[in-house]
Amino acid sequence: MTGRVALVTGGSRGIGRSIVEQLVGDGWTVAFTWRSEESAARAAEEALGGRARAFPFDVRDRQRPTALVNEVETSLGPLVGLVNSAGIHREALLALTPDADWDEVLDVNLGGVFRCCRAALPGMVSRRRGSIVNVASLSAIHSRPGQAAYAASKAGVLALTRSLSREVGKRGIRVNAVLPGFVQTDLTAPLPPEVVSSLRAMETLKAGTSPQAVGDAVAFLLSDRAAAITGQSLVVDAGTTA
Repeated sequence: MTGRVALVTGGSRGIGRSIVEQLVGDGWTVAFTWRSEESAARAAEEALGGRARAFPFDVRDRQRPTALVNEVETSLGPLVGLVNSAGIHREALLALTPDADWDEVLDVNLGGVFRCCRAALPGMVSRRRGSIVNVASLSAIHSRPGQAAYAASKAGVLALTRSLSREVGKRGIRVNAVLPGFVQTDLTAPLPPEVVSSLRAMETLKAGTSPQAVGDAVAFLLSDRAAAITGQSLVVDAGTTA
């Protein structure tokens, strides 16, 4: 495995899997992480013909990010790209949200991004090269009832993205975010049709937002084609916020 190396957290399924596939198609060597479904991760490795390698990782682990980056760089080469895609969702009205759920959502969705960026940055800074893309959510700017914890975590990702871009831009590192709208994945498949219709009601494009569309956007921001873009949030929502 040679060439540009990227690490994608949560890359074994859903949007993360599409990001991995798009990067491999663009010529990247990709490390991606899995937490609970090793079989899906190994199947992805096989399907991608050796251009991607799976690593176990729980973003709540305070010690693992640095070790993970070291493992990836030892196995595949210096990291040029980082995509923070791993996340969780808990839905409840704020007045009914337990402390444990609030803490877990913020820790995974925002704390995980913080810890992974912190682990990857020393190498990128020393090489004066790198691109980071954080997968946020349309909920950060266009939320609905029951998403207080999730929306707050994703809004925090946007603020982190802008601040970090200021810190590392002069060292040749770009930091951007992607905000997907409703995306049909295995995680959203159990939603009742009426809920899906409600989520898609404001879309202007009939096709909606596919995981592949989000993967394309991430791949663009990660690449040299976006060499002058940093600190930005790219909305990929089939026109929901038009």
